[in-house]
Amino acid sequence: MKDFRFWGLLPAHVMMALTLIVPILIIVAVSFATRGAYGGFEFSFSTEAYRQILFNEGWTGELEFNPQYLLIIGRTVILAALTTLICMALAFPVAYWITLQGRTARVILLFMVTLPFWVSMIVRVYAWLIILGNEGVIEKALKLTGLVTDIDTLLFNSGAMLVGMVYSYIPLMILPVFASIEKLDPALIEASHDLHGSRAVTLRRVILPLCWPGLAAGAILVFVPCLGAVLEPILLGGGKIMMMGNLIQMQFGGARNWPFGAAIAILLMVLVMVFLLLNGLRATRRAMEEMT
Repeated sequence: MKDFRFWGLLPAHVMMALTLIVPILIIVAVSFATRGAYGGFEFSFSTEAYRQILFNEGWTGELEFNPQYLLIIGRTVILAALTTLICMALAFPVAYWITLQGRTARVILLFMVTLPFWVSMIVRVYAWLIILGNEGVIEKALKLTGLVTDIDTLLFNSGAMLVGMVYSYIPLMILPVFASIEKLDPALIEASHDLHGSRAVTLRRVILPLCWPGLAAGAILVFVPCLGAVLEPILLGGGKIMMMGNLIQMQFGGARNWPFGAAIAILLMVLVMVFLLLNGLRATRRAMEEMT
C-alpha cells in the first residue's frame, strides 16, 4: 500500500517540481546573478539587484537611498488592499441577496457572476477605456445631469486603476462568500431576532463571524492577483502609474535587467507568502478559540 501511494503520487510530485519549484529556484538564481553588458544576466553571484530596490550608486560610487521602488511597492499594496476591501463591501450584499432567491434564479445569477470570465481580461479592462474616456458613458451622464460642464479626464490615474481592478476581481469575492452564506443556518438568525437582536447586531454578531471563512478566502483570491496586476496600470493608468506587475514586465522587457526583475518578483512572492501566512495564523487562532 505504501509503495502504491509513493509511485501513484510520484507523477504529481514530478509535475509540481518541474512546473512550480524549479521555475522559482531559477528566478531566485537569476535574482542573485549579474546583469549582462547587453542585457540578460551572467551567472556571477551578486546582491546588486536587491540593493537596487533601496539604493542608487552615486557619482563617486557611494550608495544613496532611493525611495522610488518603495513607493511603487507601497502603491501596489495599498491599491490591492483597497480593491480587496471594496470587493468585500460590494460582494457580501450581492452574495447574500443571491442566497435568498429560488433555486433556478440562483443558478442564473451565479452564471451571470461568472459570465465576465468568458471574455478575455484585455477586452474587459479595455471596455473601461470607453466608459471612463473622454465623451464616454460616465462623462456624458454627468454632463446631462448638469453637475459638471467640463471634465479633463477620468482615466490615467489611481482611481481608474482601482475601478478596473474591482471590476476584474469582484467575481472571485462573490463566489466564496456565496458558498459561505449558503451554508449559514437560518435558525441562528431567527434565534438572534428572538433574543431581541437588531439587524445590525445580528449582522455583526452572527452572520459576519460565521461567514468569515468565505470572506477570508475571497480576500486571498482578490488580494494576491491584484499585487501582480499588469493590464490595469498599462491601460487605465496609461503607463504613468507604476505597479509591481508592470515594473517586473518592464525589467524583463525593454530595460533588459533580468536580475532586478527577478528580485522584484521574489519580493512580490514574499509579500504574497506573508499575507497568506498571516491569514492562516488568524484562521488557526479563530479555530482554537471556537474549540475552547
